[in-house]
Amino acid sequence: MAATDFKDYYSILGVNKTASNEEIKQAFRKLARKYHPDVNPGNKEAEARFKEVSEAYEVLSDKEKRQKYDQFGQYWRQAGQTPWASRSTKANSDFNEVEFGKYTNFDEFINDLLGRFNEPSSKGSGSRQSYSYRPTPGATGFGGFDNFGDFAGFDNATAKTAQDTEAAISLSFGEAFNGVQKRLSLREETIEVRIPAGVKSGNRVRVRGKGQVNPTNQQRGDLYLKIDVLPHSFFQFDGDNLSCEVSITPDEAVLGASIDVPTPDGAVKVNIPAGIRSGQSLRLKGKGWRLAKDGRSDQLVKIAIASPKEISPQEREYYEKIRDIRTFNPRSHLQQVKL
Repeated sequence: MAATDFKDYYSILGVNKTASNEEIKQAFRKLARKYHPDVNPGNKEAEARFKEVSEAYEVLSDKEKRQKYDQFGQYWRQAGQTPWASRSTKANSDFNEVEFGKYTNFDEFINDLLGRFNEPSSKGSGSRQSYSYRPTPGATGFGGFDNFGDFAGFDNATAKTAQDTEAAISLSFGEAFNGVQKRLSLREETIEVRIPAGVKSGNRVRVRGKGQVNPTNQQRGDLYLKIDVLPHSFFQFDGDNLSCEVSITPDEAVLGASIDVPTPDGAVKVNIPAGIRSGQSLRLKGKGWRLAKDGRSDQLVKIAIASPKEISPQEREYYEKIRDIRTFNPRSHLQQVKL
């Protein structure tokens, strides 16, 4: 990667280098909502910013990747992948002398470095022997292998394990609930991915054969999309259930009422029992999130009694009459409170 290609991921997310994981996550969610393609249809600049923000979050949200990025800067993908650097003093000194800028790709860097670290063969003067390497199963990252196994000696062994890749993808509540077809750009390749209905933050969706290419045998691993469901203005997750808060008036709380409550399927009629208290919850069976094994969880409706700030003269008159004839005292038990 040339110096001009370096991306300051901290600056992209608008956080300091000392930012906590939670601060990084909050910054990403704010920017993802702002630049999400669904919010900016047809806006190529917003789409580019969304990809840039997602790339920054992918690196800074991963402890190991962030450590490499902080240590090696623009060469974090390459320089962090050097298990041979601890093999010997010679290896350490040779690595420090590597000029990354002269390589057009990471394979050239590997091939040259393997040759530099190889001692001359005892069978010939100054000849080099052929080494091969085995990528570690499950390695991740778009820019190269995150770690390597031991060198295989002189047998020219071929790496048998393809390379899996993980990337972050942000979805709106509606996309996650209903499922969605997404078009993703991976380097120079564009792919169509079907996200199943009912995914939640932290879930991973496997896309077969779309991971990294193993440079030894040209086999591709799988792509794992790590789901991040963006916050919703009304619905929240409560374990497997959905929860929400609905306000009612004092008279509805006293007398009971039938009100409309939004659900993922649309508004439904909910009966408010007379005498309900603020903070109590009503359960709507089967109106929550989609479950992995079919069916739906529940939706919990938390009640909040909202007192009006402005009332008409007639309303005030009736409230005063109620006050004057009211027999209920919600603070009667406080008379017994003592130290």
